[in-house]
Amino acid sequence: MTLGRPIPPLLLSREERETLERWVRRPSSAQALSLRARIILTCAQGKTNTEVAQQMHLAKPTVGKWRSRFLARRLDGLPDEPRPGAPREISDAAVERVLTLTLEKRPADATYWSTRSMARRCGLSQSAVSRIWRAFALQPHRAETFQLSKAPLFIEKVRDIVGLYLHPPDKALVLCVDEKTQIQALDRSQPLLPMRPGQAERRTHDYVRHGTTSLFAALEVKSGRVVSDFHARHRSVEFRKFLDRIEAAVPNGLDVHLILDNYGTHKTPFIHRWLARHPRFHVHFTPTNASWLNLVERWFAALTEKQIRRGVDRSTRELEQAIRHHIETTNARPKPFVWTKTADEILASVARFCKRISDSGHWCRSN
Repeated sequence: MTLGRPIPPLLLSREERETLERWVRRPSSAQALSLRARIILTCAQGKTNTEVAQQMHLAKPTVGKWRSRFLARRLDGLPDEPRPGAPREISDAAVERVLTLTLEKRPADATYWSTRSMARRCGLSQSAVSRIWRAFALQPHRAETFQLSKAPLFIEKVRDIVGLYLHPPDKALVLCVDEKTQIQALDRSQPLLPMRPGQAERRTHDYVRHGTTSLFAALEVKSGRVVSDFHARHRSVEFRKFLDRIEAAVPNGLDVHLILDNYGTHKTPFIHRWLARHPRFHVHFTPTNASWLNLVERWFAALTEKQIRRGVDRSTRELEQAIRHHIETTNARPKPFVWTKTADEILASVARFCKRISDSGHWCRSN
């Protein structure tokens, strides 16, 4: 016979289960809240407090406390309750004034507010303004750029390319192709000062240029490997040679889907004739001003950050050898870039941008 007080059943609704699982998975959740959510999810499996405590290596009173709290107040009983402390010194009206000035006004002597200028304007401390901005995720000192595409077939092209990323066709290889042109072989005018404890690596601000080269690259979406080639120029002749290299690298029997931008060398009659002679190649062009849809651009950014920006090269030959070594190293242990957003999510984000521009009084083309 079972001893002790009977334990009331703990049943979860679908919404409650989804919320608890989200608290467990979310990286920004507090560890205490995540632990309480795991306790409730385990109790919902029909286990006793003793079984849950043994499974999760917790004290039995801890499990009983949060089971009882959840049964009494459901999800509202799991977060920490407000704790006693000093009363607030900044009123809601003061917070609202800081937010209104930050979002709608500019200081007389600058184009954006600093914590000190806002503190002088509102009669608050600098740290108080900083806390308010952090609470509402405001960063007046930062500015980012964007460009909305006005391509007539923007929606269709987004769905086409994102579909290749998320659902690649069978017996086919998806390649993101582009050129990184005018890569400079740079040597510093004076020797580098290497890093040492307490001091970062130092280099002169001026440099000596030893020529440029152009990198042609094709990123395999599935594997993360890269097919590359170097040319002194980036005309349609060089692009055709790179297509020949891709043709030789891709096994027979596989279709090839190329994701390209609208650069002129990709659309010349010379290239059209080559594509007509190679029917297994299928071309998908990104919309105008939407090169972010091409994953090879992300690979170019990583190449610049890891290899080119801090490289020291005394000739284009040294530069090309350094880049080749980087590509060979990454191809030995490739790591593909994973596309996560669906076409609907991207288009919804673009629609929100258009609405913001429209609400601000600027024209935006809906397509």
